[in-house]
Amino acid sequence: MKLAFVFPGQGSQSVGMMNGYANLPVIRETFQEASDILKQDFWSMVNEGPANDLNLTINTQPLMLIAGIAVFRAWTSLGGSQPAMLAGHSLGEYTALVVAEVLSFADALTLVRFRAQTMQYAVPEGIGGMAAILGLDDEVIQSICHDITQQSDEESLEPANFNSPGQVVIAGHKNAILQGIEMAKSKGAKRAIMLPMSIPSHCSLMKPAAASMQQQLQNIALHAPKITILHNADVQPHSDTASIKEILIQQLVNPVRWVDTISAFATAGITHVVECGPGKVLVGLNKRINQNLQHLSLIDSETIKQTVGLR
Repeated sequence: MKLAFVFPGQGSQSVGMMNGYANLPVIRETFQEASDILKQDFWSMVNEGPANDLNLTINTQPLMLIAGIAVFRAWTSLGGSQPAMLAGHSLGEYTALVVAEVLSFADALTLVRFRAQTMQYAVPEGIGGMAAILGLDDEVIQSICHDITQQSDEESLEPANFNSPGQVVIAGHKNAILQGIEMAKSKGAKRAIMLPMSIPSHCSLMKPAAASMQQQLQNIALHAPKITILHNADVQPHSDTASIKEILIQQLVNPVRWVDTISAFATAGITHVVECGPGKVLVGLNKRINQNLQHLSLIDSETIKQTVGLR
């Protein structure tokens, strides 16, 4: 058995999502550590809500990092072995960086809080957005984005997440997205829907955020990874810290290549891909990408114990 761990990002959060781990002390301890660092009660937020607070980008990004690290620490405390490879979906890449000891937990928390703020400020409310397109080939969606962008000097539309075969998220200016939805439907998309997100992640509208992150990363100490990470932007491992900083900047303006990531795991001899954190969003995507791999999720303390016991 050769393990790869993957970490979810925004979209997996929900009120009560840590209930299944409540009997594991390390979970609460990790939340307390994070709350002491950022001076915010994340444990109350995740257990009591309200959902609107949970879904604010400035809260969601650190919260999902905390949840992923808490579950990984629980895995380790119960005797789980070190994974051979790591990846994270969008924000989840920062969780992978902490697990690989590239970033300290404290530095990662302050960095993702800054990342959330700068992403929010990069595009005024109501200007941008994202939409999910289901049932079209990647090439067709790329062509739609290209054609709509070419029609305007002021508005852009780009693929943002290649999540699984037949599921691509697009991002850009809101009017361009609405055009893209209609064009996708006309070309036979099974579904084309606006997502409840005001921030157009992983596209060129995030260039101001990328510039801010570049400055912020100059003040953060990184270390060579102790576990191989495949990064979103290029699906490659990076061992030197300068390259890692650059790829984190690139991540903001380039699509998440999740299909290629899971395929690369298979090529590298990975046998089991484990989603580390609450929810099953990535397991659902991963199964559609490669059915020959074993796909597992650590959604509560019982599934952690069961997966630890696999040999």
